[in-house]
Amino acid sequence: MQRALYRPVRQTLRFSSFSAVTTRSTSCGESLSLRQRDEYLPVRQTRRFSCRSALSVLRTSSAVSQSRLHRLGITEAALHEAELLRLAGPTQHAYSAGEVYSAAGTLHLRKGDWSTARSLYGQSIAALQTGNIAIMRPGAVAASAWVLAQGGEPSEALTRLREGEQLLELQAAQGPAQGLVFTAYQALGRAALLLDRLDEAQSLGERAVRSSVSRYGIAAQALHLLGDIASHPDRFDAERGEAYYRKALALAEPRGMRPLIAHCHLGLAKLYRRTDDGRQAREHLSTATTMYREMNMPYWLEQAEAEVRELA
Repeated sequence: MQRALYRPVRQTLRFSSFSAVTTRSTSCGESLSLRQRDEYLPVRQTRRFSCRSALSVLRTSSAVSQSRLHRLGITEAALHEAELLRLAGPTQHAYSAGEVYSAAGTLHLRKGDWSTARSLYGQSIAALQTGNIAIMRPGAVAASAWVLAQGGEPSEALTRLREGEQLLELQAAQGPAQGLVFTAYQALGRAALLLDRLDEAQSLGERAVRSSVSRYGIAAQALHLLGDIASHPDRFDAERGEAYYRKALALAEPRGMRPLIAHCHLGLAKLYRRTDDGRQAREHLSTATTMYREMNMPYWLEQAEAEVRELA
């Protein structure tokens, strides 16, 4: 069935050369070095691709945008996003459209632009439903639950949360986890935490860690989630929270996952503020605010600056 989705339909599209990069790059933070990648980027050169090749390029490019996000931040990733969205519409292929909209949604989710992320994940889910693409739906639905919860829509978020859990159960019954299942547990855990369903968030976070044994980038995100749960006022445990944040940093730093690194420093700053360790809180806040500013992440920069004011 998936092969049929990629079958040529005698259609050609023009792609700028950056889209033709072949790279193994995922939300796990695995990618070619920027120097290696740039060797494949001839300046001002375009090629024509058959529809089949075009769809493959779209999938590759969505990974490139996520990799750029982890390594360099929002601004440069946004350049890839605009091109991806421009190319996604004419393909008329549900799998590729769903994947591109989901990648773009991830960009805005990381940025803290909840309204745009909500719209993009909605388009991704609609495309996947239209094409009956089951393998990617749990990840898109889970991310949508997270965005809805963060954006102050608890009823809709809970509906998506339950839908995501059902989709994961169906996939688990069909065999080994695949596709975006690994990130879905963490995203659902985020939604549950924002909805103050702490036991559920803890269970989903632990499931995310167990399911990502060899996927270190995803494990780092799950450990950060567990750190945030341990730092929640209703179950504050400074020792456990610090341990989770530092484990997440140990995985994220060598993989260049800069947004996550900044989030861990912000989490540690909040934790140290609550334990009256002002010196360490200020150190971590300084790191977090610098990184958010460099990556053009205004929502998160505002959160960090609010913590600075609390320390003053």
